Amino acid sequence: MNYSFDPFHIVGTYGAFGSVTKERDEVIVEGTTDDRLGADTIWREYEFKAKPGDVRRRPPQFAPYHLRLDWLMWFAAMSSPMYHEWFVPFVLKLLQADRPTLRLLRVDPFGGQAPRYVRARLYRYRFTTAAEHRESGAWWKRELVGDYLPPVALRRSE
Repeated sequence: MNYSFDPFHIVGTYGAFGSVTKERDEVIVEGTTDDRLGADTIWREYEFKAKPGDVRRRPPQFAPYHLRLDWLMWFAAMSSPMYHEWFVPFVLKLLQADRPTLRLLRVDPFGGQAPRYVRARLYRYRFTTAAEHRESGAWWKRELVGDYLPPVALRRSE
């Protein structure tokens, strides 16, 4: 985008990135209250305030605000969770249903209750075409890339 306006000298490449991509990877965090994991496990997504998740949700505008957790999640999708020392503690807080952490999210699918397991999956997102949007109502099209963090749970004292 910036390159196309360069001849007019009206924009610069301010910030960490000087271009916008047509695809982006996103880490989607999910939880379940099921006691045992299997093919029939029901996973529910945690929704963030600004980042893509639900493909039917219109992309929000938060400027001039900066939602730090959503921004960190965007960077998390660019490499393994082992390179993001905050990610596993974040998942731990979700497993504990930590109220201050849950307030950082748009939607807690468990209504303040603790899930039994939490996992994260990596998806590749792209905007739908005008025709796809008219047909499905979806703003995004997403494709599962793979697991980002396998299901984890708190230790139970028995």
